[in-house]
Amino acid sequence: MKLHDLAPPPGSRRAKHRVGRGIAGKGGKTAGRGSKGQRARDTVPAGFEGGQLPLMQRIPKLRGFKNPFRIEYAPVNLDALDALEADEVGPDELVEAGLVRKGALVKVLGRGQLSRPVRVRAHAFSATAQAAITAAGGSVERIGLPYASGRPPARGNALTNR
Repeated sequence: MKLHDLAPPPGSRRAKHRVGRGIAGKGGKTAGRGSKGQRARDTVPAGFEGGQLPLMQRIPKLRGFKNPFRIEYAPVNLDALDALEADEVGPDELVEAGLVRKGALVKVLGRGQLSRPVRVRAHAFSATAQAAITAAGGSVERIGLPYASGRPPARGNALTNR
């Protein structure tokens, strides 16, 4: 065994490298801080941007979170469908009746009752609404969302003009 073969056992802790202890060996003189400049002299706080208002102070605080992937539906209840007195109801008929805006995604909810069979086309249905429509002898048809993934495109990458 020679001197260069000596090594501490694996997993053992090594002493912290002490810098700034004279010019002999590593970490002397400038102690790894380079020569001159703001960062060579004293500690600069994390996030300090040279006097410019730091990012952490520029961003708004306590404003909550807005989910960019939320899908907003226009709700339509069964009693509103029953009042239309039509055998087939879809988004176009609901727009004409003034129940939803043009281009809105429609979700049928279960408040009220249907007195006759109705064929309903919408983007989404609640479980109670679907059960009530089929129990009245009607049928349910789910319309696909206008974007392929089911999520709206990220802001700035809009494929549709909404």
